[in-house]
Amino acid sequence: MTRILIVEDESVIRVALRRLLERHDYELDEAGSVAEAEEKFDLQDYDLIISDLRLPGAPGTDLIVRAGPVPVLIMTSYASLRSAVDSMRMGAVDYIAKPFDHGDMLTAVRRVIGKNTKANRSTRSARARVTDGASAEVAARSADQPGDTEAPTILGECEAMQTLAAHADKFAPTDSTVLVLGETGTGKELVAKRIHAHSRRAGGTLISVNCAAIPETLIESELFGYEKGAFTGANTNRMGLIEAADGGTLFLDEIGELPMEAQARLLRFIQEGEIRRIGSVHSRRVDVRLVCATHRDLQGLAGEGRFRQDLFYRINVLRLQLPPLRERGKDILFLAERLLKQQLERLGRGPTRFSPRAIQAITTYQWPGNVRELEHAIERAVILSEGEEIDNESLGIDLELVNINRLRGDRIVESKRSPRNNDPAEDLSLEDYFQRFVIEHQDSMSETELAQKLGISRKCLWERRQRFDIPRRKSGSRSRKHAG
Repeated sequence: MTRILIVEDESVIRVALRRLLERHDYELDEAGSVAEAEEKFDLQDYDLIISDLRLPGAPGTDLIVRAGPVPVLIMTSYASLRSAVDSMRMGAVDYIAKPFDHGDMLTAVRRVIGKNTKANRSTRSARARVTDGASAEVAARSADQPGDTEAPTILGECEAMQTLAAHADKFAPTDSTVLVLGETGTGKELVAKRIHAHSRRAGGTLISVNCAAIPETLIESELFGYEKGAFTGANTNRMGLIEAADGGTLFLDEIGELPMEAQARLLRFIQEGEIRRIGSVHSRRVDVRLVCATHRDLQGLAGEGRFRQDLFYRINVLRLQLPPLRERGKDILFLAERLLKQQLERLGRGPTRFSPRAIQAITTYQWPGNVRELEHAIERAVILSEGEEIDNESLGIDLELVNINRLRGDRIVESKRSPRNNDPAEDLSLEDYFQRFVIEHQDSMSETELAQKLGISRKCLWERRQRFDIPRRKSGSRSRKHAG
């Protein structure tokens, strides 16, 4: 039977939680503080510890280190981004706000216990190798131990990806700052992980920060930490993410979203190798390798005064450019096949393949969301499809619109090559372009020729004529026109 320890100083909540979990066949023990839990029980005898964050004597997060490989689920009535980030950074397996919904609590417990395999326990045990008297700051650092040191594979056979992989491996052994450029969804974080795994810091921490996901008012305290009393709500000293990455690598994704004030503090860290917590008068030296990424034109932003030029020059030391998926040629189908195999294994599905129309859709669609969009489309298609074949509709791709868009793109290129042709095709929507193309060419093309040129079936052409109220040309008009 699964054993759970509840550490909660409010007896009413403790009793309610006990009753809830016992009704679902969990074996429960309880304590009112961290000290009582350690005195009465062997913490590592449990499959899960559920603890309040604020307890008499010591905070519930102290149990994260003391429980070793046992996962700790933190509860708190002080629900906020900051306390959630703090708890998760210290190693809490999950976070739930009080008052909690019974269904949410049961879902969290089942999810945590389901993940608490022997392998995960071994990983957490390695993360918890600090003394029982460790401070919260030391606990935060130990909780962010590295994951798998095996380097992620950069998939791709096109020249651009082969060059990128070779440069990433060449940059990795150095301590120089790397700037990874590429559209959203191209895999910039994967490149950062590969650089870290091939570096001399592979045994240290890799901390990833999405600068766009943290509110502007919190970004400085998240990166640099703060001292107790630095501002309202700063009740304890708190380590920042840069300090937590000491000896390892810090990956700053979407660095172009950093506010100017944070950019100035980051510049000092890069120049001097030291940081100063908010509210502190003392600086701390840190040894951190920096990898940055963005989908934005930082040089252009610097020229507009929206990104510090001196910071741009500091991070633009070694540069890697990730190509968008639409420019990777045969890699698109290669990646799709790999992702399909992964999804089939994850969902326990039998052999499934792409239909010819699905392959046409995959290789002709522009994929504005890049690899991330492709991955999500395939996951959705595997879930929706019931047979052994996935079609373009399961992928959510309208093949007719894709073909019209491709033809429209070809016409735009032709118009730009011919200055005398004032074709405003680039200003038209797909629907407008379809109507214009049919009206312009229906007197010189048959229905079959029109459909072939647009890359759609005759039936689809007829349906779109009905939708846009474009009558078919009268029989014989084409011959009369040429005869005249």
